[in-house]
Amino acid sequence: MKEKQFLTALFLFIFSWIVAQNQEVKELEKFLSTQDDLIYNQLPTSDGEPLRYELRVKQPVDWKNPKEGYFFQRVILTHVGFDRPTLIETQGYQIYDHKNELQQILNSNDLNVEHRYFGESKPDSIDWKYLNLYNVAHDLHHINRIFRKIYKKDWISTGISKGGQTTIYYRYFFPDDVNVSIPYVTPINYTLEDKRIYNFLENVGTLECRQKIKDFQIFMLKNEDEALKYVQSYAETKGLTFNYLGSIGKSFEYSVFEYSFSFWQWGYSCNQIPQSEDVSHAVDYLMLNSGVDFFSDQEINNYASHYYQAATEMGYYGYDIQPFKKYLHHLNGDANPLATFAPKEAGVVQYNEELNNKLKIWLETQANNIIYIYGGNDTWSATKVVPSPQTNSVILELPGANHASARIENMNETLKNQLSNVLYDWIHLRPDYSLLK
Repeated sequence: MKEKQFLTALFLFIFSWIVAQNQEVKELEKFLSTQDDLIYNQLPTSDGEPLRYELRVKQPVDWKNPKEGYFFQRVILTHVGFDRPTLIETQGYQIYDHKNELQQILNSNDLNVEHRYFGESKPDSIDWKYLNLYNVAHDLHHINRIFRKIYKKDWISTGISKGGQTTIYYRYFFPDDVNVSIPYVTPINYTLEDKRIYNFLENVGTLECRQKIKDFQIFMLKNEDEALKYVQSYAETKGLTFNYLGSIGKSFEYSVFEYSFSFWQWGYSCNQIPQSEDVSHAVDYLMLNSGVDFFSDQEINNYASHYYQAATEMGYYGYDIQPFKKYLHHLNGDANPLATFAPKEAGVVQYNEELNNKLKIWLETQANNIIYIYGGNDTWSATKVVPSPQTNSVILELPGANHASARIENMNETLKNQLSNVLYDWIHLRPDYSLLK
């Protein structure tokens, strides 16, 4: 008898859940179908997983002059429930479609937004002057305005690296769009050659490891002629060309200088740095860690939008060549070379510091309810945001972590508790870390 009652109760529960789910789908799709600036398509999901939709949001190319035309911005919506908080992922590039750890531990809805001028979110013809942070922020604000009609609980914005920069600029332009911002491993660079990078690379890790890195760079530069034979073969195999920078030799020297930056950014091992005099082995190692691919026409073109933004508004970094000048064949000018390669079709590109000067003041005086997550050994933490005492924002830094490992799942209990307590203080919401997959 008890077994029959149990089975009946279970059947009724499952039936009620299915009815509720179907009702939620109808309500959500009714909303999506009535939005003028929205096209949607449901994505397949496994049983028990949240509903997912691929959206195309109509956006003006220029928010100051909508007559300039429009494009469709790609967004992936994960729907958990109308009674749940909403996370807006502010990508810095094309969509990275993955299970977001914040979405999991907050059991939130999620709007994963591709950045304008990246991936599939491009107008038919590119006018570079409209790729500015004012327009980027207004794209996100438009999405926020649409979905606030149905998602009325707390909103949290988040992004990783350049996506985290987008999170911060979005909050600067529209401070009331979200309740909390959680940018990860986010640099804020105030010049085209933010020299805080050099200071970081001179002090991170141990003296022994830093010396091994420098010795390896010198070995590569001293043996450039022989190394280029192997690099040329590598480039031909991958179909790489080097017209933008002018020669494969110049690209090779860039990759040697990028190596120290990349080493700490991605957490490579000091024990794996080659110590032998075998040039071919050293080149193989360099290509795996800081290849000439990154300085080829193909990759520079892939990241054209990123470089344009860095060169015009966001700032970036350069390479300190002074200790290596006597070994150089190509990058041997008086000035340190910059790591920005703006698209040549954009014409003369100039950096305008006005926005970042205003942002700096805002970060120091008004940037509240922001949780900054950084890795202690990540090169990009050189230009991290250190919260001002004038704000209530906090920084959670994972000791020894790099650009990829500075994540909530890798935090110790102390940091997780701090994150939990801050979120509860601000929005009365505690993350459930057991939901991480």
